[in-house]
Parts: sequence; structure tokens; C-alpha cells
Amino acid sequence: MKPSSSNAATPLLFPKGPLPWLKPAVFVGSLVPLVSLAVGVARGTLGANVVAEGLNRLGLLALIFLVASLACTPLQTLTARAWPIKIRKMLGLYAFFYAALHLSTYAIFDQSLDLKAIFADIVKRPFILVGFTAFVLLVPLAITSTAKMLKRIGFAWWKRLHRLAYVAGALGVIHFFLRVKKDTTEPLIYAGILGILFAIRIAAWVVKRRKSARPA
Repeated sequence: MKPSSSNAATPLLFPKGPLPWLKPAVFVGSLVPLVSLAVGVARGTLGANVVAEGLNRLGLLALIFLVASLACTPLQTLTARAWPIKIRKMLGLYAFFYAALHLSTYAIFDQSLDLKAIFADIVKRPFILVGFTAFVLLVPLAITSTAKMLKRIGFAWWKRLHRLAYVAGALGVIHFFLRVKKDTTEPLIYAGILGILFAIRIAAWVVKRRKSARPA
């Protein structure tokens, strides 16, 4: 009897093994959007408002990579594969990288490093305050992403601290939602994805607690 098409596709979608090509592929592939943006700037194909287009693209990339990093643990839970965890840190660092570029573009090119204007913008405009808060939460996560920092602060504290990634993800979606104002379809999609990821993590936690509560 031939295996079903879904079973045959599983090794292709969720392969086993060490996958030595995975991290280099993710590293290079994650830089492609930045190269594309740089080429667009050089060729002048980003439209009349280059700064606004750059801000939009960098902000969206930060959110995409953050959501992708948050999807790694649920994906491991659902597929029983180890490879999602191997790229989780890289995806999270790319989320911080693009968020930093997003903030830098805003501060340098949109506000000309006018700290008073930036502070006033953060106070007066809720979507900027929410986005800035999300970035601030990503800073300690990036700082403690190394094995040395994990060993220094201990796994228990590291795990608690890195739960802030979910808060940053939720704030990122809110920032996106407040930014677009009218057509909220795209931010709602990301909100839905985050909700599913939350649900999977909570369900896995409940199952684990029930198993640990059973008598031996």
C-alpha cells in the first residue's frame, strides 16, 4: 500500500536530522529583504516618500521575524522536530535588528535626531509609544541571547525574561494596528497568528501540568 500524500509530504515540510544548511540559509535569507530595500533606495523605486516606505518595510519585517521566532516552540511541539528551536534565537535577533533599523530610520531620517521632537512624538502619538515600548522590551532579550548570559543569569530567570517576547509581539501588532488606521486586515492577521501561538503554548502547558500531576 502506498503512503498517503500527507504522510509523504511530512518529511519534506518537517525534515529530521541535523540539517547543517538550515542556519546559513536562514541567516542569508533574512538579509534578502534588507538588500532589496537598499536596492530600491539606490534606484529610487520606493516612491515619493522614501523614508515612510522604509519605515513601513522595516517595521513589518521586525514584526514578521518576531512572530516567526515565537512560532518556533509551538512548531516544535506540533511536529516533534528539533530544528525550529535551532533557528529561534537567530530569528529573534533579526527581529531586534530590523526593529533597531526601524527606530533608527525614524530617529535619523524622519526626526533628524531631534530628541525633543522624538520625545514629544512618543508622548503625543500612542502608536509610537506602543512601538517604542515593544522595542525597549526587545533590548534585554537581545542582550541575554548568548550562552554566556544564559549561564550568568540562570535558565529559570532567562526563561521568565524571554517571555517578554510575547508581550513585545502583542505590542508590535497593536503598533501596526494603530499605524494603519483604516485597513486593519493585515494587523488582524498577525493578531490571529499570535493568538494561535498563544493557544498552542497554553495547551502544551496544561497537558504538561496534567501529566506531572498524575500519580506514578
